[in-house]
Amino acid sequence: MEPLSRYDVAEYNGISMVVVESNLLPPDSAVVVIPMLPDYPAVRHLNPEIMHDGKRFILATRLIAAVRRASLRPTGNVADQGDQITRAVDVLMAGV
Repeated sequence: MEPLSRYDVAEYNGISMVVVESNLLPPDSAVVVIPMLPDYPAVRHLNPEIMHDGKRFILATRLIAAVRRASLRPTGNVADQGDQITRAVDVLMAGV
């Protein structure tokens, strides 16, 4: 299994995705990710702007999904923007 940690960015079929799953969970063949898209309608706090590899992306939080680890190619990490990403998941789940 590909070692991926929370806030790692990986590519899946040409789309960058950020891992949002806790590192405390036992290993699984799938990991929970959120796509980062260059053009996505942004809602404040739900869809923060994420900078990765010198490019601007919008976190498409409502498109959260589980993807097989073997299908992902690691491309970096956005842990420095982890607070925004966690807030977006909180807004998705709790509405606040």
